[in-house]
Amino acid sequence: MQYHFNAIEAKWQKYWAEHQTFKAENNSDKPKYYVLDMFPYPSGAGLHVGHPLGYIASDIYARYKRHKGFNVLHPQGYDSFGLPAEQYAIQTGQHPAITTETNIKTYRRQLDQIGFSFDWSREVRTSSPEYYKWTQWIFIQLFESWYCKNHQCAFPISELEKLFSEEGNSGVNPACDENVELFTAKEWNTMSSEQQQSVLLQYRLTYLAETEVNWCPALGTVLANDEIVNGVSERGGHPVIRKKMTQWSMRISAYAERLLQGLDTIDWTDSLKESQRNWIGKSVGASVTFNVSDHDEVVEVFTTRPDTIFGVSFMTLAPEHDLVSKITTADQKEDVEAYIEATAKRSERERMADVKTISGVFTGAYAEHPFTKEPLPIWIGDYVLAGYGTGAVMSVPCGDQRDYDFAKHFDIAIPNIFEGVDISEEAYGSKDNVKIANSDFLNGMNYKKATKRAIYELEQLGQGEGKTNYRLRDAVFSRQRYWGEPFPVYYVNGKPQMIEKQHLPIILPEVEKYLPTEEGEPPLGRADVWAWSTETNSVVSNAKINNTTIHPLELNTMPGWAGSSWYFFRYMEDAMRDETFASEEALNYWENVDLYIGGSEHATGHLLYSRFWVKFMKDRGFVNVEEPFKKLINQGMILGTSAFIYREDGTNKYFSKGLIADKHVHPIHVKVKYINASDELDIEGLKKDSEFGEDYADAEFTLEDGVYKVGREVEKMSKSKYNVVNPDAICEQYGADSLRLYEMFLGPLEQAKPWNTAGITGVHGFLKKLWKLYIDDNGLKVNDAEPSKEAFKTLHKTIKKVEEDIENFSFNTSVSTFMIAVNELTAQKCTSKAILEPLLIVLSPYAPHIAEELWNRLGNDQSISTAPFPKFEEQYLVESSKNYPISFNGKTRFTLELPLDMSKDDIEKTVMAHEKTIAQLQGREPKKVIVVPGKIVNIVG
Repeated sequence: MQYHFNAIEAKWQKYWAEHQTFKAENNSDKPKYYVLDMFPYPSGAGLHVGHPLGYIASDIYARYKRHKGFNVLHPQGYDSFGLPAEQYAIQTGQHPAITTETNIKTYRRQLDQIGFSFDWSREVRTSSPEYYKWTQWIFIQLFESWYCKNHQCAFPISELEKLFSEEGNSGVNPACDENVELFTAKEWNTMSSEQQQSVLLQYRLTYLAETEVNWCPALGTVLANDEIVNGVSERGGHPVIRKKMTQWSMRISAYAERLLQGLDTIDWTDSLKESQRNWIGKSVGASVTFNVSDHDEVVEVFTTRPDTIFGVSFMTLAPEHDLVSKITTADQKEDVEAYIEATAKRSERERMADVKTISGVFTGAYAEHPFTKEPLPIWIGDYVLAGYGTGAVMSVPCGDQRDYDFAKHFDIAIPNIFEGVDISEEAYGSKDNVKIANSDFLNGMNYKKATKRAIYELEQLGQGEGKTNYRLRDAVFSRQRYWGEPFPVYYVNGKPQMIEKQHLPIILPEVEKYLPTEEGEPPLGRADVWAWSTETNSVVSNAKINNTTIHPLELNTMPGWAGSSWYFFRYMEDAMRDETFASEEALNYWENVDLYIGGSEHATGHLLYSRFWVKFMKDRGFVNVEEPFKKLINQGMILGTSAFIYREDGTNKYFSKGLIADKHVHPIHVKVKYINASDELDIEGLKKDSEFGEDYADAEFTLEDGVYKVGREVEKMSKSKYNVVNPDAICEQYGADSLRLYEMFLGPLEQAKPWNTAGITGVHGFLKKLWKLYIDDNGLKVNDAEPSKEAFKTLHKTIKKVEEDIENFSFNTSVSTFMIAVNELTAQKCTSKAILEPLLIVLSPYAPHIAEELWNRLGNDQSISTAPFPKFEEQYLVESSKNYPISFNGKTRFTLELPLDMSKDDIEKTVMAHEKTIAQLQGREPKKVIVVPGKIVNIVG
């Protein structure tokens, strides 16, 4: 009987769905284990073979944990708000919800056919109103909260209002806006409601503020830093500029220290932790105030090297700094404005990465040195960022290479404040083994002493203080898009008001077009019904806005990371109740994610924002954990092998790869489906391609040896590179179990590895050989025969190795272990159920369909997923005998199996009496017999 994998896999996928085999229970005597994948955005292209890699790994672990007696939660859903569906809506007019629903059906079909053990009863979609009702609710809780630095905890804003009414704000230590004015309780109590609301916005954990943002005109929206690559939008590659806009922001900076400290409590890779540490960017130093000459203004700077303050020879401001327009002289205005305009076209990441370009403009203004009172020229330079620190630096060219290069380029003085150090060629960046010189009261001091004294003297002048700074900035939370969570916010006289919980969700309105309005408002500005009535507590027509009972609603939507910052809690609820995001019982039982698998590209986006939200929710008593993900593994990328044809410049001629050495050619990606195993192009197939065929209809292809050879290169698997391999075709031709095994066999989970479809035949052949171990032409050949010693040994070394591999996430080596086991059992002609039944359980996390089928044929009524994992028994690996090499004068002539516990004398007697020994000696008496028990026997003579 043949291995009909398509029928077998369809059968068991249907069985699992109908019996809800993988449905988790919220009440169980078993220990819990929560396995989660970063949920996918359902794109129109569907899955390619690179996408399931992490899902297969997590599924193996989830299935293994079930075998080990755990109550496993392994859910799946969709991060279904996103730019692609909206871009498609702009192009076609089709509502993003329709596009998303269609894409989700494709994803679900593809995920099901690979045999994942997901609990689909808990599926979430971030674009579902039933889900984003709670995203809106969490936003409201953030708005209604403030952060106390003394307690390192968030509290209700009502408690802050009570403090203000009783004591004013001088006694609180909050995370708040810069330059908040002090007021007494009496002054607070005499403020109008609108004035109080404006003050409270300076303290709320989500707030409105004018912010420097990354604006993408082509996409019509603000982008986060992690959505920009090489100065252009990650989506579409469009130019991005910096501009100021009034935006909602999240005060994630309040949690900077806790986000740092929390990294020590979770099992993440060192590289991922380091990415977050660098992003948070903790620095200890001093805040210093420089007065601007002839202006009633000051420049605030943060420095980690206050000991070098006498080395300051100029100041540098970010081009976007608020002071620039106030202090620039008339003579310098034109140059400054031109520089600012040019800088706005570069992203912050691009500016940070460009260490070679030196550019800047003098403002014409000067600052006063706090100690020497000497004038310091104030420049602007794009290597200073407005959003980092104060957006200004005190430039010490002798101690900082960028300042040094800037000073050299613009011929600015470079005073040397380091004793015995030569700075004629470069700056001296070290703070160790050097003393300060030319620095008045700091002369002769080392770094530590000079730092402490400099801060003290600055405090005496009232022009500085010791300070800890963080690179982490508050996160912009507004997007000028349609397809996102609406804010639960309406405005009364320009002040934001929250919509009460019982009226949520606020659902996206219908719009005629998905573009910004002609006035530049976001797409929600096109809605006819988008105002809030405080009388009916409902959304009503914009035409009725009267600013007394009917008010305008927020026109922006939330960013993509809003829904993904808490979705792991929603999965915990088995009933998906409407009255809470997850019940207290479910939250107490599941707590947080035990194993999270996903890409490292989310290190400073989703993974940071979700940690922030969880810490906030813990503070407010909504959840009982401080961290969302206990253990995190980043899967590597499966790379595609791209194919190139070579067009001669300025012609329509294409030359085979072996003919391009002396020609000016341009490589062009071509679809890999037109390339055979010998890297030969199907020219006629390419010319008939429905998408690009007409581009090559009149092309002239120059062949070598009668064929056109393409170039090959391993790259990221991407639709744009035409190197995508569809898992549908692989499952159809080889089966899902072959796909699962092959993806694991490619290499270590965390590493990138190239896909080669030809390689899958090896694991497919293995599965066919496995099938033959159980089934022959007459049907099932497994019986109750007593297992051989060799069969027990094969089984138990397999159990031991696979269990170790799974626990260490070394899935690739398990696949070769299975191959070895099947080869050995086949050679042993093993038919024993006592061996072959437990082997299926060990294999089932990797190849669940074939394991279920054979398990069922062995007479088991229940799914194999309920079977306990076989227990490894050391006794079967303990050798009782040794196959001794018997040597004569150092040359092995034969082997002899003897008990391991045989004494040295008995070994010698047995060997000397053996017929092969007698034949070898031919009657001679040996000079010496060397016996090393457990190793060798050597007869000399």
